[in-house]
Amino acid sequence: MTRPDALPIRHVLAELLAVLDRQGAAVLTAPPGTGKTTVVPLAMAEAGMRVLVAEPRRLAVRAAARRMGVSYTIRGERHVGANPMVEVVTTGVLLQRLQRDQELAGVDAVMLDECHERHLDADTALAFLLDVRDTLRPDLRLLATSATADAAPWSTLIGGPVVAATGTPHPVETVWAPPPRPVAPPHGLRVDPALLSHVASVVRRALAEQEGDVLCFLPGVGEIARVAGALSGGLDGVELLQVHGQAPAHVQDAVLAPGRSRRVVLATSVAESSLTVPGVRVVVDSGLAREPRTDHARGLGSLTTVRASKAAAGQRAGRAGREAPGTVYRCWAAAEHERLAAYARPEIALADLTGFALQAACWGTPGATGLALLDPPPVAAMSAATRTLEVLGAVDAGSRVTGRGRRMALAGVHPRLARALLDLGPRAAEVVALLSEQLPREAGDDLAEVWRTARRGGDGFAARWRQETKRLRRTTAEPGTTQDGRGLADDAFAGLAVALAFPERVARRRGGGYLMASGTQAQLAEGSKLRTASWLAIAIADRPTGAASARVRQAVVIDEATARLALPITTEDEVTWRVPPGERRGDVSARRVERLGAIELSATPLKNADVRAAIRHGLRTEEVLTWTRKAMDLKDRLAFCHRALGDPWPSMDALADLADQWLEPELSRARNRADLERIDVATALKRLIPWSERLEPVAPERIEVPSGSHIRIDYSGEQPVLAVKLQELFGWVETPEIAGVPLLVHLLSPAGRPVAVTADLASFWRDAYRSVRAELRGRYPKHPWPEDPLTAAPTRRTNRS
Repeated sequence: MTRPDALPIRHVLAELLAVLDRQGAAVLTAPPGTGKTTVVPLAMAEAGMRVLVAEPRRLAVRAAARRMGVSYTIRGERHVGANPMVEVVTTGVLLQRLQRDQELAGVDAVMLDECHERHLDADTALAFLLDVRDTLRPDLRLLATSATADAAPWSTLIGGPVVAATGTPHPVETVWAPPPRPVAPPHGLRVDPALLSHVASVVRRALAEQEGDVLCFLPGVGEIARVAGALSGGLDGVELLQVHGQAPAHVQDAVLAPGRSRRVVLATSVAESSLTVPGVRVVVDSGLAREPRTDHARGLGSLTTVRASKAAAGQRAGRAGREAPGTVYRCWAAAEHERLAAYARPEIALADLTGFALQAACWGTPGATGLALLDPPPVAAMSAATRTLEVLGAVDAGSRVTGRGRRMALAGVHPRLARALLDLGPRAAEVVALLSEQLPREAGDDLAEVWRTARRGGDGFAARWRQETKRLRRTTAEPGTTQDGRGLADDAFAGLAVALAFPERVARRRGGGYLMASGTQAQLAEGSKLRTASWLAIAIADRPTGAASARVRQAVVIDEATARLALPITTEDEVTWRVPPGERRGDVSARRVERLGAIELSATPLKNADVRAAIRHGLRTEEVLTWTRKAMDLKDRLAFCHRALGDPWPSMDALADLADQWLEPELSRARNRADLERIDVATALKRLIPWSERLEPVAPERIEVPSGSHIRIDYSGEQPVLAVKLQELFGWVETPEIAGVPLLVHLLSPAGRPVAVTADLASFWRDAYRSVRAELRGRYPKHPWPEDPLTAAPTRRTNRS
């Protein structure tokens, strides 16, 4: 193990302390393993400062405090160490302290560790601390530390110089170990099993080629379990450990203590920074990470698998060189590494911002305007968060925090959960504690059953749940007056708590799934015991990438009475053109509708409603009129007139927009689709003929041909068409025109079949008639086929007629 006095950070301690003394703020950059997390706070304490160290993860808090022998505080747990000058806390705990005591009485310096990870709580805490320095505590020293070199923005933000510690305790060799065959890229939470099998094989390779323990980075708990399964049974004399946010405390402690035998530690990103896992000489990196994704419109959040950034890959590799020279096996190619993003996206750009918005409102900066942040919160995300807080009663219409909102913020859980806690009192602590932690992978989708299992359980999750329940009970005041859950059975109480926390996720059965109050469809997993429920209060749901419906992860069966307690019921008169679910044809719908969000609770018909707007919508969106042959022919004639002559002849392309001109008074009398279908469209269309014009002279319905027949003209195409038997046109030299447009003549055989098409009769008689005559005279010998059609008498009859 590297001696503290040999760590590279020792070379810059004097400079760092001088900068803090002179300017009060600094940014410290140091590669992983250089000692910044544990050496710097103790050096600051030796200089007389009482130091508060903020870490992004609880595991890192415990590890750092243990190595320094100082106190630590995480949510629901406090340990008093031997050195009273330093305390390590999570950034969430730091935020709570700042909200209670903005001056941070008794603290001389705050060190924000691993600020490069860009956790939302850390960004928020730094913004608050900068505000405190500017207004209340100019003497408060601030130190931001980063394991990456992109420190210039931090330096500008914090108002202090960069102090850089170079070098690492030991060199780390890189081995590129891409899969032998292409693997599918990650999609949502799915990781190609072939990649996980490859990672397991690389772990075995590393054990065979190198000495020391192996630390393997994977994106999530599921992937850790699958790789552990692939390795189990084949690691003789090697201890296999799994470390992640859900791991029991004794497992986390075991990882941070020297092992008696060689170890393989499978870890998520919790082991990227601030931790020294004793004995590790080898890192195997899958190259994957998890990022939050938030559908702000639907109020749904999820995690997705992404490629780790170059910065994260460097952090992970550094774990191998903390105590001795090491090796990192990267499960991708060197060329692929160059295409990775330099840094991960900050959490503020990706996450649900409801908690952040409440923190900002409590701080006196609604909307976070004026806070010193490296990246401003996205406008849409902040708008969605503010709307949620308004529904919860945490902020008023001006986004200012209410007294209720302040109590929510101090509960130390998401504002949604705080609402249930405040409204229902201490009894809700057990349900809220379930939802404030990530549930075990094996937990089913029935949250009431998960609750019962936790009560009976003796595993690490049950222990953490009991501890969090006690904390929440201590922080809960008397039950509020909004709802009273006393007297309810456990399942009904759990449903009420979830409905109050997530009112827009109250859902009613519709078809094969459920419709949430937010308007989003939701589906239960196949075989779920909840599938018979008429109503659900959905606690956890996500929307897989590319899916149309949300996926229910945890829910509780409720009844309609409970659903009505979650959201205000709205009643409105609704007059629309409505297409019923599963139907294609709409009709006028005039109803008085009672709704819970998007869920329709009841509807009664409205009499004497004004349906004109709905009727016009139906005209614009559906073909509701009855278009007879007569009506279609008239429409085609009017359309031809517009194409050939323009104004004042109207266009037929937007008849619905001209409805007031040609469908009155029929339109004013129509009440439904059936009334529209009964309209005599042909008669109504005549109203569109300009008053100064006459249709028949401009676009006659029929035309007389040389035989004396009156033949209908087809106006449906771009050019009017005259379809007539060839013998009826003998002697007709010039092609007739209509409104200056030559007719397109379809010459027909005696059987009515087209034999030629021309817009130039003279050319047809001169050039094409002879071949047509030769073909048809043998087929139709009873009909006249003169050699000179221009002098022959036109006829509709045969030679013998």
